[in-house]
Amino acid sequence: MTLGGGYMLPSRDGHKIAAIGLGITLKADGAATRDAYSLFEYAVPPETDGPPPHLHTREDESFICLAGRLDVHLGGRDFVLEHGDYLYLPRDVVHAFRNPYPEESRVISVVSPAGLEGYYQALAEMPPGPKDIGLMKKIMADFGIELQLPPEVA
Repeated sequence: MTLGGGYMLPSRDGHKIAAIGLGITLKADGAATRDAYSLFEYAVPPETDGPPPHLHTREDESFICLAGRLDVHLGGRDFVLEHGDYLYLPRDVVHAFRNPYPEESRVISVVSPAGLEGYYQALAEMPPGPKDIGLMKKIMADFGIELQLPPEVA
């Protein structure tokens, strides 16, 4: 529904992007916000890991938990987000998240400035089958995202 140039989307409605094993729904992109921010609704299935430790060099993120719980590792500290909790994830700080719980987690993520939607779309366009880590790292680099795996994994 458009509202004088704006619009309204119900929960879970928007542009679905099939990337990183999560339900990613783009609610607002850079075109809608004059590149100020992107807004996503993440549905993290039960007992699912999110992305590995990484950092963004271009954007800050914010998470608001809508349902369930989400474990977030941010800058060497661990947090459990529950309904209504807010967490700010600044650029250049390593973070990762996962849902080790038996129920789905739902999170609103505000990313500023806009642009992360292009990253998710590029991941979604990767060929099916086992993921080419080299290609994933290139896509990450193209969007200013750095993988931060521990030395024993890297």
